[in-house]
Amino acid sequence: MRDPLTRAALVRELKAAGSPERATGAARYFKTGAGEYGEGDVFLGVTTPALRKLARQYAALSLDDLQELLKAKEHECRAVALTILVAQHRAADAALQSKVLKLYLRNTQYINNWDLVDLSCGSIVGCHVRADAGKLLTKLARSKSLWERRIAMISTRALVREGDFDDALRVAELLLDDRHDLIHKAIGWVLREIGDKDRATLLKFLKTHYERVPRTTLRYAIEHFSPELRKQMLAGTFEV
Repeated sequence: MRDPLTRAALVRELKAAGSPERATGAARYFKTGAGEYGEGDVFLGVTTPALRKLARQYAALSLDDLQELLKAKEHECRAVALTILVAQHRAADAALQSKVLKLYLRNTQYINNWDLVDLSCGSIVGCHVRADAGKLLTKLARSKSLWERRIAMISTRALVREGDFDDALRVAELLLDDRHDLIHKAIGWVLREIGDKDRATLLKFLKTHYERVPRTTLRYAIEHFSPELRKQMLAGTFEV
């Protein structure tokens, strides 16, 4: 007989689904070594399909249970909690969505690797930013936390998909002088999506800020241009 669908049961199932070999590979991939951005993170070695299946099975866990999962030392516990939070947020009314957002923002210290940020922030933060005229994005973009800064940038993808580029470009400009490669990549990723919808807007931004744009950001942003145009833009010419 199957255990009741409790938080403890979910943790047991996650541990049972893990693999030491996959855990070792994940720890290396997500930079958990001394001085690296994921330093000290612990992996169980659960595959993404298995994690998503468990998230569906335990989709009705309470917000209190999900907050406790977010505090777990195991990466996959935090990942499954965020996956469930995204699903609950999508199905919720405005009142519950607000509770999910508040829980999310209270616990950003546990949303502490790029995959955790990227799987969750667009759905949970992105759809709320219009309500406060971008103040939340500004606060996050100016945070000392690498992960809050990445949340600010990646969350704007929800707006970009709707053809609204203003907040994305504003946050990108705020973060251009950031020193972390994960922020450089995040900016480039969002700029590339803007360019897919409106090349003129992307080119104007890159031309205006060329001297400040990190090379990683630039390479990501122009990835969908032809090799000839990429070479031209890397040299600072954006008349295409």
